[in-house]
Amino acid sequence: MRIMNKSTHTQTPPTAISAPMIMRELPSMPSLLGQAVFKSGSYSLGDSLPGLSAQVNDLVIKPEHLAAYKKVCEFDAEGNVPATYLHMLAFPLVLKILIQQDFPLRAMGQVHLRNEISVLAAFDIKQPINMSAGVGGSVLTSRGLEWDIDLVATVDNQTVWTSKSTFLHRCKTAVARGRIKAIAGKGEPHNWSVPADIGRRYARVSGDYNPIHLADMTAKLFGFKRAIAHGMWSKARCLAALEHQLPEDGYSVAVNFNRPLFLPAQALFFTHELKGKQQFSLFNQRGDQSHLDGLIF
Repeated sequence: MRIMNKSTHTQTPPTAISAPMIMRELPSMPSLLGQAVFKSGSYSLGDSLPGLSAQVNDLVIKPEHLAAYKKVCEFDAEGNVPATYLHMLAFPLVLKILIQQDFPLRAMGQVHLRNEISVLAAFDIKQPINMSAGVGGSVLTSRGLEWDIDLVATVDNQTVWTSKSTFLHRCKTAVARGRIKAIAGKGEPHNWSVPADIGRRYARVSGDYNPIHLADMTAKLFGFKRAIAHGMWSKARCLAALEHQLPEDGYSVAVNFNRPLFLPAQALFFTHELKGKQQFSLFNQRGDQSHLDGLIF
């Protein structure tokens, strides 16, 4: 199983870090998505990305929102805050960066390749959270420019949670294509039925109403044959299946997003332990195409 397909090329750090955009509250997702649709790109091969960042302070988790998230991702209602929840909560900060005119990549069409979340310390959900997002490193690969967004959550000046997402901006490069290792599901498969409306249901909780997740008709406008599930919903659903094996804190979970999960879907979930680490993967019903693979460590 491939766990993290990190590039072997040297990463380029962002240019001089700008002062963060500090907000009193998370910006409106519908407004951000509306701006994102019309945001164009000006990237030229070899450009460094600007060191943009956004921050919101004194963010308080709403119990009813957390409960709705747990329900749509199938976490236990009485369990801990899911590792993926803060990533969903912070996504407006990511969009805020993408729609800035001095960010050279177009906002729509970025492909989410990988995500790694670390749960560093437990905290009371009644405590205010300071959340920040910033542009990380970037590297040219055979498929285009891979670039990172780093998220950090602090409570009482202590970092309690981090996330790194790697996106792909498709463009032609001179980098040779490397060999892609085959992925195989290991362990006893569990059959999952993923309903056609999961994209709409997750959007109602997350605010991420990207048209590719909502309906076949709107997904076709962006080149997809059918609507696809949100990648971070798929990761969350996998963690929900394993949540009774997770500690309260002090762990990380990394995934590769390999292929879109078209809706509705019948999927196979695999999990097994290797050298004290939990591996998991999500495949199509035939078991010959991987949607994601991951590792808890």
